[in-house]
Amino acid sequence: MDYKKSNAPTNTVTRDVMKLCDPTGNIYESVAIIGKRANQISLDIKDELSKKLNEFANHTDNLEEQFENREQIEISRFYERMPKPTLIATQEFIEGKVRFRNPNRETETMD
Repeated sequence: MDYKKSNAPTNTVTRDVMKLCDPTGNIYESVAIIGKRANQISLDIKDELSKKLNEFANHTDNLEEQFENREQIEISRFYERMPKPTLIATQEFIEGKVRFRNPNRETETMD
């Protein structure tokens, strides 16, 4: 998913707890789902950022100060301005874009 196009807010907003409970019926389960999704998003963003910054890596072993170029700084600033993974995950959960299941609630049918 392209997190750059997310319509999640960049600042913390007040959420209605009852709306977060609706899909699962339990606020704690909803928060656990949002937390797991936020971890997935965070890993994706970190991988993407490290791939972009590795293009600028200097692979020489010297103790001199390494200088960052302007492109590196702009890339880092862009990722810092993005909504945080928790806000993106919460927005996805509210919009119903997160798939989840609870194996404890699923009933087995025997044929």
